[in-house]
Amino acid sequence: MATAKDNILNRLKEIKKNPSAVPYPNLQKEALEIYPEPTDSLDVLFAQTFQQNGGKFVFCASQKELIDNLQLLSQQKKWSKVYCWETELQELFDEQGFAYQAQKEALIDSDASITTCEALIARTGSVLLSSNTASGRSLSIVPPVHIVIATSNQVIYNLKEVLNLQTAREDSWPSMLCFASTNSRTADIEKTLVNGAHGPKELYVFFLEI
Repeated sequence: MATAKDNILNRLKEIKKNPSAVPYPNLQKEALEIYPEPTDSLDVLFAQTFQQNGGKFVFCASQKELIDNLQLLSQQKKWSKVYCWETELQELFDEQGFAYQAQKEALIDSDASITTCEALIARTGSVLLSSNTASGRSLSIVPPVHIVIATSNQVIYNLKEVLNLQTAREDSWPSMLCFASTNSRTADIEKTLVNGAHGPKELYVFFLEI
């Protein structure tokens, strides 16, 4: 007597023998017409789109300028609890004398968090975050301000390239991928817009030219 598994496998074999017609045979061409190749450089396109979304973009020509900008922002906002869990960033901060919190508790009392990212998507102005980094899931969500440090070689054009990027790392697929374009917002209650409804109220990208 055939099992449920056998039935499923047999149906899949039949489908393979008699495949359906491709529903959108001209998808690639149509996609190019809808989303033409960018005329600006990808980093400029990302900065423009990200800021149009409501994000805050800070260009940094060097690591020193990056630290100076972080120090200035921290002083202006009067932050005392800026959390960072990624070793590479911690080493840079230690070398340049930028104060941060490394413990993994009391996030609810934090002022801001600093993380890296997987990529910057120019067309949508989105930051691709994953759970594979030491920051995990919580550091980009719990603190009221999220600062992403990204480099110029991380900019890609479209969402399709995200799949190519992750497929190339098939041995280390993350359990979570997240696209952040700005702070979360909702107007579900009485049509009143609320910023930071679930997650940070502000999103910064500190863009390091390398």
